[in-house]
Amino acid sequence: MNKDVLTNYEVNKNTLALLPTFQPDYNTIAIEPCGEYQIRKTPLQLIKHACLEGGSSYEGRREAVAYLIGAKNKVPIPINPLEQIYAFPTHSPKQFECSWIFQHHIRSLKPHSFPNQTKGSIITFKNNFQLTLPISYYTIEKQMQRTSYCMIRFSQPLFDLAKTELSY
Repeated sequence: MNKDVLTNYEVNKNTLALLPTFQPDYNTIAIEPCGEYQIRKTPLQLIKHACLEGGSSYEGRREAVAYLIGAKNKVPIPINPLEQIYAFPTHSPKQFECSWIFQHHIRSLKPHSFPNQTKGSIITFKNNFQLTLPISYYTIEKQMQRTSYCMIRFSQPLFDLAKTELSY
């Protein structure tokens, strides 16, 4: 684990998850295949900045997804559709507990029960890293389905545009 606290972090194709933490020196743990990074900014601040880097505001992306797929809560975000970077929130992004999971890295999902009988999930990423979260399997599965649908909807106009340009 990298012990240096970063002032900023650029969400990228290697980002697996952004996890909130309440530490005096940092607010987020970013997980990548090569390690973990501690960042001063909150997960939502990092997501909003990444959306701008990807060509639109967080609010614009959120509004477009809500319109296209009909989701009103816990809306998946196409951070950078051209690079196929999509993430979904585990809770309302306004809640402190909200983690952001990056769909294209997920290998599998299975239910998990904690000793106190809280329902949870184990996400296994393609690099075999496992993340256990106190969020129901059903909730994570639904978020993955929404994100997949979002990916289809956001890639379709690009495909149609490419076909149109090729026909000239």
